[in-house]
Amino acid sequence: MFTPEMMESVKKVEASRAERMKTEARRMTAEEKDELLKEFHPDYRTEAFTEIKIGPNKGQKAPEELVHLLHSNSRLLGEEIDLDKVDYDVDVLVIGGGGAGASAAIEANEAGADVMIVTKLRIGDANTMMAEGGIQAADKENDSPVQHYLDAFGGGHFAARPELLKRLVMEAPDAIQWLNELGVMFDKDENGRMITTHGGGTSRKRMHACKDYSGAEIMRTLRDEVLNRQIPVVEFTAAVELIKDEKGQVAGAVLQNLETGDYLVARAKTVIIATGGAGRMHYQGFPTSNHYGATADGLILGYRAGAPLLYQDTIQYHPTGVAFPSQIYGALVTEKVRSLGAQLINVEGEAFMHPLETRDVAAAGIIRECTARGKGVDTPLGSGVWLDTPMIEELGGEGTIEKRIPAMLRMYLRYDIDMRKVPILVYPTLHYQNGGLEIGGDGFTKVMDNLLVAGEAVGGIHGRNRLMGNSLLDIIVFGRNAGKAAAAKAKQVEIGTMNLDHIQAYAEELKEAGLETGDVSPLLLPKYARHQR
Repeated sequence: MFTPEMMESVKKVEASRAERMKTEARRMTAEEKDELLKEFHPDYRTEAFTEIKIGPNKGQKAPEELVHLLHSNSRLLGEEIDLDKVDYDVDVLVIGGGGAGASAAIEANEAGADVMIVTKLRIGDANTMMAEGGIQAADKENDSPVQHYLDAFGGGHFAARPELLKRLVMEAPDAIQWLNELGVMFDKDENGRMITTHGGGTSRKRMHACKDYSGAEIMRTLRDEVLNRQIPVVEFTAAVELIKDEKGQVAGAVLQNLETGDYLVARAKTVIIATGGAGRMHYQGFPTSNHYGATADGLILGYRAGAPLLYQDTIQYHPTGVAFPSQIYGALVTEKVRSLGAQLINVEGEAFMHPLETRDVAAAGIIRECTARGKGVDTPLGSGVWLDTPMIEELGGEGTIEKRIPAMLRMYLRYDIDMRKVPILVYPTLHYQNGGLEIGGDGFTKVMDNLLVAGEAVGGIHGRNRLMGNSLLDIIVFGRNAGKAAAAKAKQVEIGTMNLDHIQAYAEELKEAGLETGDVSPLLLPKYARHQR
């Protein structure tokens, strides 16, 4: 599959391998990292961000693609929606069928609440399913939640909300135990002890994994639990607007059946937004590792209803997305590949940075190598750098790749690339929405005390950069907590007269600001069709 020019570069990678295995690449100083990020990380490209002109975050910046949706009117503006005709009436409405939504629904059900999941695709069609490398938890000797906190707080540029991060790390061991008891098949040694590894920015080996399909295994288990509990799941149905009552409470959501186009009304005493990320917005034209439905829907729904955003201007670009072959461009190459020993190598066969720097630093380093330094490897869609995967077999012994990252091996073998024998080409891919709706420690939004948010739609848990393995962790910790809190809150809530007044108010605010995008939001599904005259 490689071109002759690529093969010439591969020879240089192979020639330098023996020497590179003797010495570990130097880690950058804090000053070097800051300088690198400011010059090359996409979050620092001021021209890619636009000012939000209305709503709770008025005057702040966000990616221009997100601002476009925030500045667009509701899909329901001008529609006649009969709110008296209630199609679903529940205690807890969970919007989103990924790991956070499923965890929330399970715990709400466990607490005795009448709970329902609505998801615009199928249950499990989520970024949870796409996660590969593992889930962090400080549950072994020589480690502690305090150390986990320090790693994550520093990795997030000291911007994480302390009360959220504290909850994440303190409840991590219990999250692992809960998943293990549900049936997640974690990697274990011959004595049944969980195998753990390093991730970028971690000072201890606390990454628990299920080969290199950890998210899929966790999602499989959660989905089975939801179905076994007979929790109702309404699939291929999107939440297109939140409903409120005259007291300002959230009272449910207007849903749209994506197959028929029909609108439905779901009344609920509490609502949990668990809609996931925004990779399919393709900020700054980047490819993405995200699933098809990741279009920032929850951010739009919550914001239009009055919930503020936090850190909406920061996105995570995973440093190692597939750069070649073109058929899988942007697909995730798990950080676990580097934790097992693979190094980042430029076209000249040089290791240009430590392989386990934090994700934002590693992404910026790769971009610098391919642009300013001109040491990237040319590909049909741009350029990339090598990830020297044969090193894994050299360090861990023959068969390590097939044993530890079998899905990755199979993905490349489909294109006649054997990563056990040749390196693979990578470049940053749009991976994770660091920012989202602002919540307090119990998961409730700041302005509506019966609206909760969990998972990737939350802002503040990780600060301005997330460490590997903390996203699978946060969907469990905050998903479970949201389910428990929503069930308890539902016992105290009395829903008044339902209305969609906030839609009209938002439209008037847009008009006063002179904003007219010509589009509606939420986006629901990405637009890939080519427009023809």
